[in-house]
Parts: sequence; structure tokens; C-alpha cells
Amino acid sequence: MTDVRVTYDEAVDAAYVHLTEPRAHVTSARMYPCDPVDTEGMINLDFDEQGRLIGIEVLAASSQLPEYLLRSAERPDSGGT
Repeated sequence: MTDVRVTYDEAVDAAYVHLTEPRAHVTSARMYPCDPVDTEGMINLDFDEQGRLIGIEVLAASSQLPEYLLRSAERPDSGGT
């Protein structure tokens, strides 16, 4: 199974699930906001120029994602995990 890279910014309680090669620098061409019913958070889907899903941003991540995932996520504010 392939590992998925997850980053988490605790200051804003937002996580990002990267669905691209770890070293690839892919930019989002289009973002589709999702407001799931009966949840306390928001999810944004990022797509590249070819319409491929490249990442998922989860707002209010601490209430939406498992604690173990957030603990093991990279921390952009601290330079790593």
C-alpha cells in the first residue's frame, strides 16, 4: 500500500491530504468546496489542469480526522513531523 502524505497546521486546525508524488510540485488549477451536511467542518477538493484530484483540504480537522493521523502528519509550522 502506498503511503499518503498528510500535513497538519494546528494553528488553523487544517489538514491536507496530498494525492501526488511526494516530490512533485503540482499546483491546484481548480478548487471545489464541499460543505458536508451534519458535520462541523469543511472539505475542499483540489484538481490539477487535467482535472485530476491532487489533494483534499480538511478544515476543523481535529474534529473530522482520527487523532492518530493528525499526530503522525507533517507540521509545516515546525519544519516536519
